[in-house]
Amino acid sequence: QVQLVESGGGSVQAGGSLRLSCAASGYTYSSYTLGWFRQAPGKEREGVAAISPAGDSTYYADSVNGRFTISRYNALNTLYLQMNNLKPEDTAMYYCAAGPPRGRGFTPFAPSWYNYWGQGTQVTVSS
Repeated sequence: QVQLVESGGGSVQAGGSLRLSCAASGYTYSSYTLGWFRQAPGKEREGVAAISPAGDSTYYADSVNGRFTISRYNALNTLYLQMNNLKPEDTAMYYCAAGPPRGRGFTPFAPSWYNYWGQGTQVTVSS
């Protein structure tokens, strides 16, 4: 059974930083594309960042490019999201997700690409 558990969320002031972690178990972690998504109240879930199985390709939403960094440490089955210069509009529940390797039809920020999801961790940024 695949399990993803996020941690590291919290409340910060605008301009602050947080690092989210996602611990994985139950599958061959290094063979999966991993992504971070977020969902604010009343809004659709949106992709924030994604990373290829080997970590050699990364993808970022325009809204976070230059402020967020996704990384993975396959030896520890852990995914990270370093978030700097946080803004109030970054406030949301953040989810990690795992999906198949890149292939035909790969869209890094399509929730339908991902098979497994964590329960989420809340990030709140105050102005």
